[in-house]
Amino acid sequence: MATLAVTTYARAPLTTPAAGGSTTEAASERERVDRIASDSWYARGPNAAAVRYSAEVFARHWHGSSCLELGPAEGLMTENLAGVFSHLVAVEGSAAFCASLAERFPGVRVVHSLFEEFETDERFDTIAMGHVLEHVAEPRELLRRARGWLAPGGTIVAAVPNALSLHRQAAVDMGLLESEHSFNEADLHHGHRRIYDPVSLRADVRAAGLSIRASGGFWLKPVSNDQIEASWTPQMLAAFMRLGERYPDIAAEAYVVAQAE
Repeated sequence: MATLAVTTYARAPLTTPAAGGSTTEAASERERVDRIASDSWYARGPNAAAVRYSAEVFARHWHGSSCLELGPAEGLMTENLAGVFSHLVAVEGSAAFCASLAERFPGVRVVHSLFEEFETDERFDTIAMGHVLEHVAEPRELLRRARGWLAPGGTIVAAVPNALSLHRQAAVDMGLLESEHSFNEADLHHGHRRIYDPVSLRADVRAAGLSIRASGGFWLKPVSNDQIEASWTPQMLAAFMRLGERYPDIAAEAYVVAQAE
């Protein structure tokens, strides 16, 4: 397959609250994305294992031959998607991530664009959104737009951090967090705009006109990433990823599988 260059979208100024409706604020949003990407933790230690496990969970629901991946970041899930779908488009707001993705995945069409500015006439069998909805200003609007990018019978898979994770509940009990939905250091570092729980995630998905085919969680996480990195073996981490599927309400990650109504 021929090598494809990064596509950069130069479109009208954003009109969504994510960018405040002005060119200056849209540029500010792009700068924000690049700043967060410059010191991303998603490919580090337990986070990398969680992204790869989410790809395993999502693989049970992959549909068709075409896929749109929103927010691939370092491309940990892209590794899985590129081996499954004959046509894969990856939309990423960070220029640095886009350059890396285009070099590593020459068969993938990489698009440098904010989600709010992305436009396409294509329709996709599967849309993957790993750790996206907690970042954007208007998640329901993005989900509505994604619904319009689905081919008939297409599937959206989305995962987010879960506010009710066991480790966050423990942090509240110890006085380290005011509530499970408060922002911790990692949330602030990653630029999260909200902390979902399973109920609020499903509510946003349904409000966007999508029906939920499946939902759940993974990664039963009793302690912090630093503590895991310091003493856990890979076998322990893999076991606790699986255990989270048995206890989705208190797992570190929540996910949904949805279709257009």
